Amino acid sequence: MLKRILQNTTDKYASRWLVLVIDLVLVVQTFVLAYLIRFNFSLDFNVKDFFIQQPIVILVALVSFLIVGSYKGVVRHTGVKDAMNVMFAVSLVAFLLILMVILNNTINLYSGFTIPFSIITIHYLLNLVVLIASRFVFKIAYRKLMSEIRPQTNILIYGAGDSGFITHSAIVKDTKNSINVIGFIDDNPTKQGKKIDGLMIYPSKVLTREFVIRNRIKEVIVSIQNVQPNRLMQITDDLIAYNVKVKIVPAIDKWIDGQLNIGQIKPVKIEDLLDRDTIEIDNPVIKRNLKNKTVLVTGAAGSIGSEIARQISRCNVKQLILVDQAESPLYDLQQEFVQTKYSNFSSEVADVRDYSRMQQIFDKYNPQYVFHAAAYKHVPLMEANPYEAIRVNISGTKLLADLSILYKVEKFVMVSTDKAVNPTNVMGTTKRIAEMYISSLAKNGLTKFITTRFGNVLGSNGSVIPLFKKQIEVGGPLTVTHKDITRYFMTIPEACQLVLEAGIMGNGGEIYVFDMGASIKIYDVAIKMIQLSGLKFPEDIDIEISGLRPGEKLYEELLANNENTQPTYHEKIMIAKVPTINTSEVKLKIEEICEVNLESDNFKVVSLLKELVPEYLSKNSIYEKLDKPQK
Repeated sequence: MLKRILQNTTDKYASRWLVLVIDLVLVVQTFVLAYLIRFNFSLDFNVKDFFIQQPIVILVALVSFLIVGSYKGVVRHTGVKDAMNVMFAVSLVAFLLILMVILNNTINLYSGFTIPFSIITIHYLLNLVVLIASRFVFKIAYRKLMSEIRPQTNILIYGAGDSGFITHSAIVKDTKNSINVIGFIDDNPTKQGKKIDGLMIYPSKVLTREFVIRNRIKEVIVSIQNVQPNRLMQITDDLIAYNVKVKIVPAIDKWIDGQLNIGQIKPVKIEDLLDRDTIEIDNPVIKRNLKNKTVLVTGAAGSIGSEIARQISRCNVKQLILVDQAESPLYDLQQEFVQTKYSNFSSEVADVRDYSRMQQIFDKYNPQYVFHAAAYKHVPLMEANPYEAIRVNISGTKLLADLSILYKVEKFVMVSTDKAVNPTNVMGTTKRIAEMYISSLAKNGLTKFITTRFGNVLGSNGSVIPLFKKQIEVGGPLTVTHKDITRYFMTIPEACQLVLEAGIMGNGGEIYVFDMGASIKIYDVAIKMIQLSGLKFPEDIDIEISGLRPGEKLYEELLANNENTQPTYHEKIMIAKVPTINTSEVKLKIEEICEVNLESDNFKVVSLLKELVPEYLSKNSIYEKLDKPQK
């Protein structure tokens, strides 16, 4: 019967007025006990005076509790702060009683009201213990009863530092969960063998199959701030082998209002395990340069463009213009800004290939900064559709760059790709030509043109990790084009931070390349994602080698063979020292490519691409026949 009642009242809290009444009853009882203790549990005191003092004590306690609000806390979630409130309340009770006794003795109002100071002191100490203890007793009893009516999931918290303690507190406070923390794991020998809130701190070596089975452990929550990817991978590898789920606590700066919510504890993702250093940028110069500026972002609805827009929105710009031809994603971004109460922005559905429409936007807003992220990026699709790749990546970039000069834009920052380096496909070549056109405008006098070049972005639209997730959801297999294929990776926020940083530091004409760490084997990523999904490779889900796609490289490069770099003040950003180009010749060639492209003759226009970019050698493509024999 009691269990049924508890199940029906799980989401309800005891009335604060009921808590107040219980507190007052306890105050009365402790006052009686204080008299008994003072007089050695005899009735050798003036009982008449005692009954006169009782209602005064109740009234004083009532006033004190109302002033401090000690009765307002949720008893089942009682913590240190609630205990402090009770201490303040009972201290106020004692203070007011002492004050009233002193005033009574001064004016000789009524001798029967004079409570001995020893009684007040004993009463104060009893109140302190009983009122605080009653809350914790109820909390423990509630948790015990709830553990009996709900199936419990036994977990361990990996990390016995401040973050681990806060994680435990967040779990305990959330009574809606059915989590039972059985202990902590920590690599620090000085902590091992000790206890936190009654829970043992174990060394990591106890995480054996026998220990997991004996304690019926289902999950381990890693609560170590700034845990290194290789350490996290080691922990994850060990636990996945025991069929234990691994979750991770986010960084402190991601906590909601500085408080950890249990809903923020998420399963470990493949992005957490990639062996690469996190790039952190907090440069006040970026905000200072963008403050009160009008900034236009093309491709604003895409993975990179939308994150650039989010980061710019935190820089106190005068106005942010979001431009994209994708109506629905642009609407989603618009609603995101509306929900966050950000209002200094405008959304424009527009195609960067449409000169009159883009001129209309430039004329309307007169932007001072342009971040150009609009592009076609999927290699196989663009290999089959060179016309579209050239129209967007070359003609669209040229159109925006020319308008930027016409409207005296201060800085034009183009987002490029590592596929522009020694390109083997149409997409990469069109991005390389766009880079060349931007470089050719470096000395136009007013607008500073800057190019940023980086590799694959984790979780971006169409990237390999979202593809693997979808394939896992339908039961596989996961498709990898080659067992040895590797790629560079960075997160979307990191890439956009670096784009903004490079855009601000650029003086015009630079191609910035980012240090993306070591390249990563896609095959290894696929295996790790299968394991993180709680499945086994190859028993549950297999990996299928599909063969390299048209235009696809086995290894990506950030620098061409004839390029090297020079450092900047940021260790993760370098300037590519590219060969000098004939500006007038490049412009003429690009104009010719744009004109010939309108004829929709793919082989003819691709041959012109190869003339302008001689290092462009097609791979696994129908355009290989256009390549000249290599010496």
